[in-house]
Amino acid sequence: MNPIVTSALCAVLVFAGGVGGIVLHRLLPETHQTVETRDVVRLAIGMLSVLASLVLGLLISTAKASSDSTDHDVRSFSADVILLSETLRDYGQTAAIPAGLLRDFTVQTIRDIWPTDEAPAELADEQTGQTLEHVREQIRALKPVDAGQHWLQDQALQSVTSLIRQRWQLIEHQGPNIRPIVLIVLVSWITVIFASFGFNAPQNATVVAAFMVGACAIGGAIFLVLAMDNPFHGLLRISSVPMQNALLHVTSWSR
Repeated sequence: MNPIVTSALCAVLVFAGGVGGIVLHRLLPETHQTVETRDVVRLAIGMLSVLASLVLGLLISTAKASSDSTDHDVRSFSADVILLSETLRDYGQTAAIPAGLLRDFTVQTIRDIWPTDEAPAELADEQTGQTLEHVREQIRALKPVDAGQHWLQDQALQSVTSLIRQRWQLIEHQGPNIRPIVLIVLVSWITVIFASFGFNAPQNATVVAAFMVGACAIGGAIFLVLAMDNPFHGLLRISSVPMQNALLHVTSWSR
């Protein structure tokens, strides 16, 4: 789902609900507009408003938690790249081959997650995964000459294994967590709420303007939910700064 298009559509539907309530007020006979009828409508809409508020708050909380978790995973991933680079540096020049492959892997990861064009992020790129596997193979092929290098080789293998695991975690977490049916139900509720507002409101331009402001606010909330639920694309995508810093660190000695 495109966040901008979807949120704009939601705003239009909510606004149409408010205007539809005004039209409904004109069409219904007087017997359906008694004080008792209006009280019952307010009671039902009050319950619906509470439910809609709870669901909208839950969606925002879920999307925010997903975005924060992904951001944390990216920072942890970048830190492990730097740690592995430092370990290979301490090992010595004989670790130049896996260090060069690690640099290539970092470049490919940045290209996959943060493409320079408008293409979507592609975390599961097969070539990038193979490069990381080659890093592990080259580390295993190292021939330590003393206990210190044995220890560094073990640490490097642990780091590269952690990188492989975290990469797959990022791949599994990249998909949207918000189900479309939840948004459909939520927007339907809010549209009914606005329709009730229009049914009970006086018919003037100020009311219509208020409906427009409220609809835009609802659309903005939906946009935030969808944007945070897609952390590798759009205006609220995760920053590439941690991986760029990792690339600078890896490149500084592996040339």
